[in-house]
Amino acid sequence: MSTVPRPEYPRPQLVRPEWQNLNGEWSFAYDDADVGLAQGWGGVSAGRLADGNSPFDRKIIVPFCYQAPLSGIGETEFHDVVWYARKFEPQGEFSADRRLLLHFGAVDYWATAWVNGVQVAQHEGGHTPFEADVTHALRSDGENVLIVRAEDPSRDVTIPRGKQYWKEQSESIFYTRTTGVWQTVWLEPVSRSRISSPRLTPDVDSASLRLEVEILGCEPGMTLRAVASFAGETMLDDRFTLRSPLLDRMLPLLPRGEERRRTPLWSPESPNLFDLRLELAGGDGTIHDAVEMYFGMRKIETRNGVVYLNNRPYFQRLVLDQGYFPQGVLTAPTDDDLKRDIELSKEMGFNGARKHQKVEDPRWHYWADQLGFLVWGETANAYEYSPAYVARITREWQDAVQRDYNHPCIVAWTPMNESWGVPNLGTDRFQVDHLLTMYHLTRSLDQSRPVISNDGWEHALTDLCTIHDYRLPDALAQRYATPASSVRDHSDMRPVYCPGFGYRGEPILITEFGGVAFQRDEDRGWGYTTVSDAEEFLKRYDELVAALMSCEPVWGFCYTQLTDVEQEVNGLLTYDRQPKADLSRIHKSTTRSRPGE
Repeated sequence: MSTVPRPEYPRPQLVRPEWQNLNGEWSFAYDDADVGLAQGWGGVSAGRLADGNSPFDRKIIVPFCYQAPLSGIGETEFHDVVWYARKFEPQGEFSADRRLLLHFGAVDYWATAWVNGVQVAQHEGGHTPFEADVTHALRSDGENVLIVRAEDPSRDVTIPRGKQYWKEQSESIFYTRTTGVWQTVWLEPVSRSRISSPRLTPDVDSASLRLEVEILGCEPGMTLRAVASFAGETMLDDRFTLRSPLLDRMLPLLPRGEERRRTPLWSPESPNLFDLRLELAGGDGTIHDAVEMYFGMRKIETRNGVVYLNNRPYFQRLVLDQGYFPQGVLTAPTDDDLKRDIELSKEMGFNGARKHQKVEDPRWHYWADQLGFLVWGETANAYEYSPAYVARITREWQDAVQRDYNHPCIVAWTPMNESWGVPNLGTDRFQVDHLLTMYHLTRSLDQSRPVISNDGWEHALTDLCTIHDYRLPDALAQRYATPASSVRDHSDMRPVYCPGFGYRGEPILITEFGGVAFQRDEDRGWGYTTVSDAEEFLKRYDELVAALMSCEPVWGFCYTQLTDVEQEVNGLLTYDRQPKADLSRIHKSTTRSRPGE
């Protein structure tokens, strides 16, 4: 068993066989006075690290943030600037044709990296990956030092941070912050000529796959070979001569004239996945790069107020999943923990999740693909509007969509939630235009999935009408009985649409409801409503789901929420993932049919 935390390959949708995990013990320091840059901490040598004569006076276990118990520190006080250092020895030799890439899964929020005193990377955005070619900075004697500075201004509410609180003590719906490295750090040897940024778009109706790929270091005579297989049977094997660094081809998965229905489709009930291998070769046949990927033939669309999956009406039974862990904060302790959250959700009858205010670890999306679990991709929002906020969120959102585009599990994009970052949509045209921009920006990046304008309320243009409503069963059944009543403004709730916008017939989904709080012990916490014990909860939950299933316009729901999170105790599971009620009875309620079905 590996002693390295989170030892699994961190990028499951673009796999190369050679890589080196840098997780584990690093040297670490707080820099509360922010003197590290002026004092040259980025240039600390291997010798200074070894003899202890350096500013790095602590140890930390990467990839866990210092606030997480699993980091070995577990302190939640504000330290807005932190530094990391470790020695590393690359595997193999590097040259003009063989390069070494340094990868960071996520560092919150600003990150700067040095190798042997040479700055190699600078990145802004707490949830998205970045990489750097560090070949030029390597030492020939193997004594290489990697140093990282992370800055996370705790009180800046224009930074997209999701549920991370700007105060030191968690309260209400806000939780412990994550500062610094919180996903895997790793090295990857690659060829100068290599495959980059492949996009896979399935076309169920034509039984084909659109392949878009960029070739770095493209040279005359190079070819790209694509081999797709399903259950060991080759479905396509094509080779293309590259006439430019960009390739865009439609690849049929069945011989012309065969029945399209024979193509195995991906769904929660049948998560069929195709394997895909891409090989980049030179004119002499030498393989410069080879990557392993996968894809699912899956189509998601809306028509006439109904959601369709693979051309059939499909009711989405989602659970709100915030992706917090008591020992790791935003970082799951193990890959099995990510998998187990999905397995427990499916055991309770849910066919998907709205991953809330977090761009989740790619390994969670991998398990959603493998196990058959719908995902609404969401990003962390800020709380206040400013030009700096606009630049930050648009940049990070583009990176998130690009990172996760190839996952068949993702069936909707949610760039905005409950008017966070745009609190004055009723009066400020700048904020309305920003909402429209995020919708159109997302559509410009991906037209194969619905885009939600502003999940919860105050939609502008949107592909789904999604509403948050924590009222009791009778009130839910009454309000969502008809499309007109569903989108009508109510005095006790925010308007469903911004001024100047209205319902255009899009499917209606109740994407937060319930929030029923109860505990198995004497701990105190809160929820949107409360019950006294598991039996009362099961009755309430069944009534809530029954109320929504009786509403003909409603084509999906998202229950709040999968687990307790810190002081919030309205989870179906405790914070440490123990069931709070009989899962089989929850499953029975979650999967109840509409009247007459």
